[in-house]
Amino acid sequence: MGMGHFFRMMIRFLGMMVVMMTGTMAGSLEEMKAEVHEKEGKSLPFRWTKVGESKEPALVLFLHGAGERGSDNKAQLKHGVADLLKWISANDESAVVLAPQCEPGVWWADLRGDGRSAKGGDLAKEPSAMMRLVFEVMDRLVREQKVDRSRIYVTGLSMGGFGCFAAVARRPDGFAAAIPVCGGGDPKTAAQMKGVPFRVFHGEVDEVVPLQASRVMVEALEEVKADVKLKIYAGVGHDSWTATYEDAAVWKWLFSQKKE
Repeated sequence: MGMGHFFRMMIRFLGMMVVMMTGTMAGSLEEMKAEVHEKEGKSLPFRWTKVGESKEPALVLFLHGAGERGSDNKAQLKHGVADLLKWISANDESAVVLAPQCEPGVWWADLRGDGRSAKGGDLAKEPSAMMRLVFEVMDRLVREQKVDRSRIYVTGLSMGGFGCFAAVARRPDGFAAAIPVCGGGDPKTAAQMKGVPFRVFHGEVDEVVPLQASRVMVEALEEVKADVKLKIYAGVGHDSWTATYEDAAVWKWLFSQKKE
């Protein structure tokens, strides 16, 4: 082997190592960029990152639960986001991951009545202030990162599960698939959401958000012939997100969806 060939091989090897290291870092919580979107006296801290090298990545909007509300721009990463980033990196996918943080005392979904009841809640005519800010940030990233608009996804847990249903109800043409976990919503919005596939997850003995909150939404979606399935975790309480987000098959299904 000549010295010229040897050096070319070494340069190629080092280049591959740089790509691998960069990809791994882009898929970590620590590498998520921290920003704050402010408008009309409201603030939305958010973290985001792009994983993978695609020129037209997918986008996943991740909505946290009530316990992670605040302004530290960290708590919203507590559940699920690391699992998502790990899966994307391990499966050679490419996506922008957006994780906003809701301010204390308010909600992603502006539901009237008790959304945890067997009848569900009533979604307000206009989105909550937080959801409006989320959409503005999401739209910016879609433009700047040249996101594939046929592969925009949303998932969320607990309060974020309610937000997941609400986001799709607000923008039924904007999402390719949704994964609400231990959430609920307004079953009267099912008809406008029927074009979006749903995979819904809930613990059987959830005492914080009862199983019926997901069931009423799934039944409403089934009535309008939507692509929807409900997985119930036997004996599990409110924490149905750990099993869901650790399941590689969940992410594989999500990333296989594409809006026509």
